Amino acid sequence: MLQRYFPILEWGRTYNREVLTSDLMAAVIVTIMLIPQSLAYAMLAGLPPVVGLYASILPLFAYALFGTSRTLAVGPVAVVSLMTASAAGAVAVPGTAEYWEAAVTLAALSGVMLVMLGLLRLGFLANLLSHPVISGFISASGVLIATSQLKHILGVKAGGETWPETLSGLAGSLGDINLATLAIGVPATLFLFWVRKGLKPALQRLGLSPRAADMTAKAGPVVAVAVTILAVIGFGLEARGVSVVGAIPSGLPPFALPSTDLALIQSLWVPALLISVIGFVESVSVAQTLAAKRRQRIAPDQELIGLGASNIASAFSGGYPVTGGFARSVVNFDAGAQTPAAGAFTAVGIALASLFLTPLLFHLPNATLAATIIVAVLSLVDFKTPRQLWAYSKADFAAHAATIAITLIAGVELGVIAGVAVGLLLYLWRASRPHAAIVGRVPGTEHFRNVERHTVLTLPHLLTIRVDESLTYLNARWLEEYVLELVAERPVLRHVVLMASAVNAIDASGLESLEAINHRLSDGGVKLHLSEVKGPVMDRLKRSHFLDDLSGRVFLSQDQAFADLVLDTGEEPGSADPMEARGLI
Repeated sequence: MLQRYFPILEWGRTYNREVLTSDLMAAVIVTIMLIPQSLAYAMLAGLPPVVGLYASILPLFAYALFGTSRTLAVGPVAVVSLMTASAAGAVAVPGTAEYWEAAVTLAALSGVMLVMLGLLRLGFLANLLSHPVISGFISASGVLIATSQLKHILGVKAGGETWPETLSGLAGSLGDINLATLAIGVPATLFLFWVRKGLKPALQRLGLSPRAADMTAKAGPVVAVAVTILAVIGFGLEARGVSVVGAIPSGLPPFALPSTDLALIQSLWVPALLISVIGFVESVSVAQTLAAKRRQRIAPDQELIGLGASNIASAFSGGYPVTGGFARSVVNFDAGAQTPAAGAFTAVGIALASLFLTPLLFHLPNATLAATIIVAVLSLVDFKTPRQLWAYSKADFAAHAATIAITLIAGVELGVIAGVAVGLLLYLWRASRPHAAIVGRVPGTEHFRNVERHTVLTLPHLLTIRVDESLTYLNARWLEEYVLELVAERPVLRHVVLMASAVNAIDASGLESLEAINHRLSDGGVKLHLSEVKGPVMDRLKRSHFLDDLSGRVFLSQDQAFADLVLDTGEEPGSADPMEARGLI
């Protein structure tokens, strides 16, 4: 029981010097990457940059204790930072103590929700967010975030919660562009784009091994930070209007308490729930992908507890909501991390940076942090998925497109809510119109296939319908109308067989419709039969009067039904060509 809730008791037993070396090396690489990212994401969340460091210390220790992924790197991420800014900005003014308190309260609420979901083993609730919805939300969030950071690249003041508002604000501020800021922001952005794609091949051409070149390239943002700080100092750019981070308090995270104001909690619980679900889905997707590469496994319900503990730790150390980050986790994996202890060592590195390095960041341009964010989030924008969804499923494309459009136009919270709503509505629509097919026997076999796809044997007096969905209140009336319409088109019909091989359940409404179909067919002199009914479904039918009132029989297989009913009709089966099937039956 203890090992289930404290996975450290499992991997800790086999911890040795070799694993320690691997974890320490990974921690060094991730720490170098995480310092500028933490500062940047805190700025994105509308918080002082140092809060990003606070959110990168205790949460990592908490995840090391409770998390099940060996390589997931927890901390501030772009999408959650944007959602935090949206939620906290709705209840307080950015830059105020109340705003920071709202962010801390969001982390606490999110943490409590995640822990409760984990204890109740409700990790499956994340399935409410389909892949098209998640992909659309993340892509739209990437566009929103990148657009919102352009004001720091241009050195202008422009606000806006939605994409149209942000674009309008930027357009109205083009005359106020600060050239010195632009001279910092544009080269920094271009350099970071080149670091992401071009530095590794360049280093390999110079003779570095692929692994060494990759690890060196990950430190690119640190180079951008150092060079732009020196540029600001050397050329006196702060006097020319270049905005800098300013004084960052040195020291370890302070002890903080989330608000107990019920009005504030009431305003934040829905955004906290959305942050929890989005953060969990993003985190568990990354964790499962990386675990599969090493043939490891994660426990989604325990992951909820691990992420919840991380967010609670973030709240009590003055941080804001955190989750597992894709880029950091991949770097952690590639750098050779073997256990969650690598995250704890990373936290030590961040703590040391908070104690000793923050004075060096006084002259760090906000444009450099904005460039770091832009380069990171644009990799989240997925241009392939819309084309693939359009070709594969127009319904899923509709959910994807609706999520993107509403997120851009109405904001992140309404975007994800709308995505879930559209996804559920499309699911209900599909479930209310299940696939059903008229089937016949494939000549020379015992198999039965759709008459519109195969050349099969059929009988004028026998109609076999295969239902490819469970019978529920959503589709029961549809099935009733479908069967009776087919029967009405066939005046010589004497037998109808419902092939139930794909029916996993029949609820009360489905049973009522089957009874109605049976009575209507009996009144018309047609017998209703069932075939290939699954055991659990048959068990439930036996608890009703349906089998006693059934005008026909229940056959073990469709082949047996076909053979017996051929003898009953005394007719020879005819061949139904796919193009003529409807007319021949």
